[in-house]
Amino acid sequence: MKKYILIIAVAILALSSCGNGDNFRLSGTIDNAANTTLYLQSSINGRWIVIDTVSVNDNGGFDYQRQAPRFPEIYRLVLDDIDNAIYFPIDSLEHLTINSSKENFGTAYTLEGSEQAVNMMNIDKKAQAITRKGIAAAGAEYVEFKKELVGQILANPSSILAYYIINKHIGDVPVFSPADKNDVRIIGAVANAYNAFKPNDPRTKLLVATFLSNRQIEIPNTAGLDTIVATEAKILDIELPDRNGNMQKLSDVTSKGNVVVLSFTAYSLENSPAYNKLLSDIYSKYSSRGFEIYQVGLDSDVAQWKLSANNLPWITVYDEAGTNSNNVIKYNVGAVPMSYVIDRSGEIQSRVIDQTQLDSEVAKLL
Repeated sequence: MKKYILIIAVAILALSSCGNGDNFRLSGTIDNAANTTLYLQSSINGRWIVIDTVSVNDNGGFDYQRQAPRFPEIYRLVLDDIDNAIYFPIDSLEHLTINSSKENFGTAYTLEGSEQAVNMMNIDKKAQAITRKGIAAAGAEYVEFKKELVGQILANPSSILAYYIINKHIGDVPVFSPADKNDVRIIGAVANAYNAFKPNDPRTKLLVATFLSNRQIEIPNTAGLDTIVATEAKILDIELPDRNGNMQKLSDVTSKGNVVVLSFTAYSLENSPAYNKLLSDIYSKYSSRGFEIYQVGLDSDVAQWKLSANNLPWITVYDEAGTNSNNVIKYNVGAVPMSYVIDRSGEIQSRVIDQTQLDSEVAKLL
């Protein structure tokens, strides 16, 4: 048994409060645990730290409130031992109900109050069952479990649950390993979603860095650290509506013998104006020489996207699935904005991460 060492973060503890409208709430019953103490923990830079204690009364009940976090967060309640932990997400001002017993605190429990909390409970219980068997012995059960997790990630890749899943371990083995090229694509979907829709979340930079560093290992880089070159890779077609509702196929654009930049972006991002200004400069310079831009918008607000798209001279299309889109997955878009340069024969020649290199990548093909 791993004995628990109490480390209270005093500054964080001071944020705990007992009665305003900005609190989340935890309540429930722990059988056979009268007058004991639960430890509420939060992960800070990968290290779990106790941020408060939760008192269980003489009837086994508890009722606790705490100031809601600025960003969605994952917490855990621990009883006596770090192996006896219940994990749960707080996305806003939830009231979660947790019921268990002292004997089976971290394994036999119920968690109610939000869909994400219930999903996290179900994931953890299945993971515990596979851990007891071992991945090899679990066989097909583990394969199906991982498929289920992929489905939950792609359903909402910018959620705190998606972040939790891509960091999930079975024993000491990560379910989604940065060393596995298929897993990297899933990690990339989460990184892209956070970068597009949660750019200020403290997890975003780490997610993007993790994805990009492993993508650069996967694909040889012959044009500098910031440009990943794809050698003679045919395009994967995209067909989406433009700002007038007309369907536009990427293959139709590339079949005309133009050099094409395939751009993934979201106009709501803070860096979008600067990125589109760069594209505009390139477009003005090369459009008369057989150059075109096919730009995919991943904004959550179609009205905002259309308002911005109306002012642009190149082909703009809208993907209503946003970062859940199959187009994001199949192009391994790890962060936005992201650009791909396609030559006159319809082959992808470069994947540009540092957009300041985009002009030179286009110029090589004209």
